[in-house]
Amino acid sequence: MTFTVIQFALALLVGIAVSAAVFFFLGISYRKKIAEKEISSAEEEARRILNEAIKSSESKKREALLEAKEEILRSRSEYEKEEKSRRADLQKQERRLQQKEENLDRKTENIERKEEALLHKHEEADRTREEIDQIKNSQAEMLEKISGLTVEDAKKYLISQVESQVTHEAAVKIKEIEARARDEADQRAKEIVTIAIQRCAADHVSDITVSVVPLPNDEMKGRIIGREGRNIRAIETLTGVDLIIDDTPEAITVSCFEPVRREIARVALEKLIADGRIHPTHIEEMVEKARREVEAIIKSEGERAVLETGVRGLHPEVQRMLGRLHYRTSYGQNVLQHSIEVSHIAGMMAAELGLDVHAAKRAGLLHDVGKALDHEHTGSTHIELGVEFCRKYKEKEDILNAIQAHHGDVECKTLMACLVQAADAVSAARPGARRENLENYIKRLEKLEEITGTYPGVEKSYAIQAGREVRVMVRPEQVNEDQMVILARDLANRIENELEYPGQIKVHVIRETKVVEYAK
Repeated sequence: MTFTVIQFALALLVGIAVSAAVFFFLGISYRKKIAEKEISSAEEEARRILNEAIKSSESKKREALLEAKEEILRSRSEYEKEEKSRRADLQKQERRLQQKEENLDRKTENIERKEEALLHKHEEADRTREEIDQIKNSQAEMLEKISGLTVEDAKKYLISQVESQVTHEAAVKIKEIEARARDEADQRAKEIVTIAIQRCAADHVSDITVSVVPLPNDEMKGRIIGREGRNIRAIETLTGVDLIIDDTPEAITVSCFEPVRREIARVALEKLIADGRIHPTHIEEMVEKARREVEAIIKSEGERAVLETGVRGLHPEVQRMLGRLHYRTSYGQNVLQHSIEVSHIAGMMAAELGLDVHAAKRAGLLHDVGKALDHEHTGSTHIELGVEFCRKYKEKEDILNAIQAHHGDVECKTLMACLVQAADAVSAARPGARRENLENYIKRLEKLEEITGTYPGVEKSYAIQAGREVRVMVRPEQVNEDQMVILARDLANRIENELEYPGQIKVHVIRETKVVEYAK
C-alpha cells in the first residue's frame, strides 16, 4: 500500500509537472502572440510617427527654403539699393573732382599770367631803379655843387643835428623823471625822516677822548720820567701807549691809536699824580686798577646802550664790544652815542613803514661795532670786522646785510638795511654831530674843486658852505642848457664815488652869457 501511495504521489507529481509544462508552453505561446501583436502595433505606430515626422520635416524644409529665398531677395534688394547710392556718390565725387581740376587749371593759368606780369613789372622796376639811381647820383652831384658839402660832410652835419636833438630830449626826460620821482617820493621820505628825527631826543657828544693829562706842576714831569726813565718805561710797557713829555707847561700828552689803552693810561696817570707815589711797583698796581675801572665802565656802557635802545638777547661779549665804542670817536662824534641814535632813528622809521622795529633797532645798534676792533686787526675795514664778529655770535643774515650795506659797499637786500643806511647818514649829518680837523677839511675842499674842475667846458669851480655846496661855472659856448643837466648828474655821481663826506653836497652848475656893446 505504501508503494501504491508512492506511485500515486509520483503520478500526481508527474501530472502536475506535465500540467505545469503544458501551461508554461501555452503561456509562452500566448505571450508570444501578445508580444507579436504589440510589436506589430508598435511598428505601425513607429511607421506612422516616422511618416508624420517626414511630412513635418518636409513642410519645415519647404518653409525654411521659402524664408531663405525671401531673405536672399531682401538682401539682394538692399545690396542693389546700397550699390545704387554708392554709385550715385561716386558719380557726385567724380563730378566734384572734375570741377576741382577745372578750377585748378584755371588758377594755374591765372598764376602763369600773373608770373608773366610780375616778370614784366620786375623788369620795369629794375629799369626804374636804374633811372632813380642815375637821377639820385646826378641830384647828389648837383647838391654837392650847390651846397659846397661832400656826402661825408653832410652826414656829419646831420649826425651833429641829431645828437643835439637827442641831448635835448635826454635832458628834458631827465628833468621830467627827476621831478616826478621827487614829487612822489620826497614828501613821504621827508615825513618819515622828520618824524624820526623829531622823536629822537638823543644829545650829541662831540668830545674826543682826552689825550692830555694835566699836571699840578712841572716838577711832576721829572717824577713821572723817573731815574733813568724807569717810571715812564714802566707806564708805556704796561699800558702800550706813548707818553710825550715836551715843553708844554703842566701837561703830558698820551699818544695811542687804541682808545681803550689810551684811557687806561690816562686814568692810571691821574691816580699816580693824585697819590704822589710813583715807582714801578706802584705803577703796576695803578695800571691794573685803572684797567679794572675801564673794563667796568665798558661793561656798564654796553648795558646802558642795550637798555636805552630796548634791544634784547645780545651776547655778553657783543655788549662788551659795544661798551668799547664809548671810547671811540669818528670826526669828533662818539661812536657809541651815534650807534644808539642810529638805532632809535631806524626803529622809528621802521615803525612808520610797518616793519620789524626790534630788528631795525638791533641792526642800527650793531652797524658800527667793527670800530671797536679796527685798531686791533689791521688790513680789514670796520664793516668786515663787524660782520665777522656778529656772525661769530649767531646774528641773523638780515642784520649782517644791514651792517655790510650801511656805507653802500654792498647792495641792500632788505628794506631794513636801507633804513639803517639812511639813519646812519641822518645821525652823522645833523648839525654839530661831527667835526673834522683843519687839514682833512682843506683836503676835502681841494679834492671837491679838483673833481668838478676837470670836466671839459668847466671854467672854474668853487666849494662853499663848508664843502656842502660846489658851484661850477661853465663856458656858454661849450656847454648848452641841455648839457648842463647831464654835467650836473655826472659831477654828482663822481663826487659820490670818489669822496667821503658827511651829509650831502649840492652841485650847482651855472651858465652865464654876456653880450657887451659900446655906443660911440
